[in-house]
Amino acid sequence: MYTDPISDYLTRVRNAQAAGHRIVEIPASNLKKKITEILYDQGFISKYKFEADAFGGQGVIKMALKYDPITKQPIIRQIKRLSRPGLRAYAGSSEIPRTMSGLGVTILSTPKGVITDKEARRLKVGGELICSVS
Repeated sequence: MYTDPISDYLTRVRNAQAAGHRIVEIPASNLKKKITEILYDQGFISKYKFEADAFGGQGVIKMALKYDPITKQPIIRQIKRLSRPGLRAYAGSSEIPRTMSGLGVTILSTPKGVITDKEARRLKVGGELICSVS
């Protein structure tokens, strides 16, 4: 049993890319599903599928990782956990950090739901900084 499911999610993606895998399976939760949808919308993964568990559990997320066709390098260069159970990180709408001067994405959990940093600035809401992806 792991204590931080989001860190486990990010580590599975990192390890799968380091090993050159095309598909990674991750135990599902609503927060992980929303993060996966954001990664897809931002172009960091090629596709994803949510599979329900036959025994009534949360199921699994199957993600197809994206690689550069020429260099074979992963599209996700860095994926980093910002807030963790021992040290939560919160930011107001004006204090949200920019990842790679705006080229990357910071994912936040806000009262409006799990959204990207650009959308949070547009809606003028702050929240907990989940992770940054570049």
